[in-house]
Amino acid sequence: MTTQSNPLEKKTAYWGVPWEDAYGYAQAVQVGNDIYVSGQLNHDKDGNLIAPAELDDQGKPRNFSTMEAQMRATYENLAALLGKFGATLDNVVEETLYVLDVDAAFAAAGKVRKAVYGTDRPQVASNLIGVSRLAMPAQLIEIACKAVLRPRTAV
Repeated sequence: MTTQSNPLEKKTAYWGVPWEDAYGYAQAVQVGNDIYVSGQLNHDKDGNLIAPAELDDQGKPRNFSTMEAQMRATYENLAALLGKFGATLDNVVEETLYVLDVDAAFAAAGKVRKAVYGTDRPQVASNLIGVSRLAMPAQLIEIACKAVLRPRTAV
């Protein structure tokens, strides 16, 4: 019996931030019309956190007052990353928000999500999951998603 390998044709995108090499992953992978986006966070082009949480003596966030600012910055990064594939937030079909404080995230999410998706009822399946920690101590939120491009029509 002979088996043939049919490797997936993948396109990948990176930010060029240090943790991509340290951990070893792509920020996003496109296979066909599907785009799978790794958890995005609130960093600038140099990898510096935007609106980092103030930390206590144990290295834990003192409060969650920067949740909204972090969420906005994270969605901006998500939109920019999707743009590398010719997609926008309109192509997102599912998202998962990983947060340190569910109440703070829920309070910010309605306003932020409605603004970034441009509608009072975004057509996106959404999960909000509370976690005990994220990759960086001053990080309050991480967002992963799946987006779908429109199939190209034959000419």
